[in-house]
Amino acid sequence: MDVRSELSEPNFERPSITSGQGWVRVHKEPIYRRVIKRWLDIFMVLLVAPFVIPVVLALMLVLKATGHAPFFFQDRVGKDGRVFKLWKLRTMVPDADARLRAYLQSDEAARQEWDAFQKLSSDPRITEFGQFLRKSSLDELPQLWNVLVGDMSLVGPRPMMVDQQDLYPGSAYYELRPGLTGTWQISDRNQSTFAQRAEFDAEYERSMSFLRDLRILLATVGVVLRATGK
Repeated sequence: MDVRSELSEPNFERPSITSGQGWVRVHKEPIYRRVIKRWLDIFMVLLVAPFVIPVVLALMLVLKATGHAPFFFQDRVGKDGRVFKLWKLRTMVPDADARLRAYLQSDEAARQEWDAFQKLSSDPRITEFGQFLRKSSLDELPQLWNVLVGDMSLVGPRPMMVDQQDLYPGSAYYELRPGLTGTWQISDRNQSTFAQRAEFDAEYERSMSFLRDLRILLATVGVVLRATGK
C-alpha cells in the first residue's frame, strides 16, 4: 500500500464478512491519524522543550511575585469523552467563578455574549498580567505537558469544558484529541459562536493530514506573533 495515499486521504474503509449478515463496511483510520500524528506530537514537544521550559519558569516567578499560584488546572473533555486536567499559567483572579456570576447577573448584554460565545470581550476575571499572557498565548505553554502525556495533540479541536458539552451540537470533537492549536484557533475566532466550533471540528476531522496540520502550525505562529490571542 502506498503510504503517501494514506497520509493524504482523510479516511478509507474495507469490506469484511460477518456470519449471516453478508458484507459490511468496516472503518479503518489512516496511518497518519492512527500512528504518525502521535509520534510527531512527542517529537515536537521534546524538540521545543529546552526553549519553552526557561520561559515557563520565568513566567512562574513573575506570577509567584503577585502572590498567586502560577498554575491553573481545569477539567476538560478529551478524546472519547475522557476528562483530563488541562494546565495553564494563571491569568485570572482567585475568585474568578464568583466574579463571573456576579458580572453576568448585573449585565444582560454580557450574559447574552457569554451564552453565545462562552467568552467575553471584556472579562472582569482576567488580571493585567493575565491579559498579556493571553494576548501572547504564553499562558498555554504548559499544555505542552498535556500533549506529551497524550491528553492533547498539537493540532485538534479547542479543549472543551465539561459543562459546555450540552452546548456542543456535533460529535467530531469526541473522535479527536483536543489541540493546543487548530482550525478554530487560527480563524477569526472572536466572531465565531461556541456552536460554530462544531463546524470547524467536523471539517478538520474529515480533512486531517500531515500537510493540513503543518499549515495550521505555521498559521499559529502568525497568530502568536500578531498577539491576537484571547
